[in-house]
Amino acid sequence: MDDLNDALLLLQLSEDDTRYREEERTRHVLILATTYIYYGALESRRIRSERRSERRLYLTRPYLLPNPRSQTPWQVLYEGRNDRAFITMMGLNVAVFQRILDSGFERYWNENTITRQDVPAASEPRVYRRSLDAAGALGLLLHYLNSTMRDVSLMQIFALIPTTVSRYLNFGRSILLMTLRRMVEACIHFPEGDEFVELESLIVARHPLLTGAFGSIDGLKLPVQTSSDEEIENATYNGWLHEHYISNVLCFSPEGVIIACRLNAPGSWHDSRVAHSIYNKLLTRTPEGYYLIADTAFPRGTDQIAGRIRAPIKEGTRLPADPIEHSNLMLVNQQLLSFCQTAEWGMRSIQGSFGRLRIPLDVNDDAGRADLLELCFRLHNL
Repeated sequence: MDDLNDALLLLQLSEDDTRYREEERTRHVLILATTYIYYGALESRRIRSERRSERRLYLTRPYLLPNPRSQTPWQVLYEGRNDRAFITMMGLNVAVFQRILDSGFERYWNENTITRQDVPAASEPRVYRRSLDAAGALGLLLHYLNSTMRDVSLMQIFALIPTTVSRYLNFGRSILLMTLRRMVEACIHFPEGDEFVELESLIVARHPLLTGAFGSIDGLKLPVQTSSDEEIENATYNGWLHEHYISNVLCFSPEGVIIACRLNAPGSWHDSRVAHSIYNKLLTRTPEGYYLIADTAFPRGTDQIAGRIRAPIKEGTRLPADPIEHSNLMLVNQQLLSFCQTAEWGMRSIQGSFGRLRIPLDVNDDAGRADLLELCFRLHNL
C-alpha cells in the first residue's frame, strides 16, 4: 500500500512539475512577446520621427545664436537706431517705433502673461524669462507684417525657436492692436464739421474745379487660401478674377490717411454690398455738397446718395454739343481722373508696405484675418 501511495505521489509531483514548466515556458514566451512588441513600438516611433524630421524644416536651439537678447541681427539693427534701416525692415522710422512702445505696447508686454498649455492666464508674467523684451517683440511683429519672409528667417534674425516665434507673434498681434486703438494717430476717423472744409481746401489747392471733394474711395481685393468647405470656397471665389479673395473698401483723405473702411468681406461680394456702411456715412454724416471721388468702375450707390460719389466720364458717354459746356466738362473730368488716382496710390502703399498681405490669408481664421487687416490699416495711418 505504501508503495502505491508513493507511486501516486511521484506521479502527481511529476505532473505538477510538468505543469509548472509549461506555465513558466508560457510566461517566458509572453514576456518575450511583450518585450518585442514594446521595443518594436519604440523602434517604429523612432523611425516615424526620423521620417517626419526629414520633412520638417526648422531650426533648433543648437543651430541658432545662443542669446536672443545679445548680438543677434535684430539687436544690431535696434541698437543702430537708423531711420533708413528701420523703414527698410519694419516700415516705420525710429521715432514712430518708440512712440508705439511708449503708447502702451511695452506696458502690455510687461504686465500680461503669454499663455501656454502649461501656463494659465492668471499666472504672474515672468518678463525676465522671456527671450525678447518689448522692443524685440514689436520688432518681430513688424518684420513679419512688412515682409513675405518665412518663419525660418525670423528665427535666424531673432534667434528664436519655432514655437516661440509663433507664440510671440500671436501675443504681440493682440497687444499691438490694443495699443493702436488707443493712439489718435492710428485712428480711422470719418470727418466731422470743419474737417470737411480742411480736406476740401487741400484738394482744391491742386484741383480747383473739385469743390466739395474731401477724399477718394476704391475697393481692395486680397488673396485668400482655398477652403475645403464648399460654402466658404464659393463665398471667397471671385468669378471676374477667377481666384479666391477677400474684399475691402477704403476711403482715403488727400493726405493719404484712411478715413473709412469696410474690411474682410467675402471675395464674391460686389463692391456696392461691401461699401454699404460707407454709403450710410455719406448719407447721414456728410454735409450737402461734399463727395468722394472714385474711378469709373466703382459703384456709386443708390439714388439716396446721388452726387456723394463722383467719377470721371465713362467711355461712350454722350457729351454736350455746346463747345463751352463741353470744354468745362472735360476740364472737370481731367481733374477727377487725376485725383481718383490717389485711392490707387493708397492701395499700392498698403500692399507695398505690408508684404504679408501678398501671401494668401488664412481662410479658416476669420477673426485673425480681420485683426491682421486692421493692424495693417492702422499702421498705414501712422
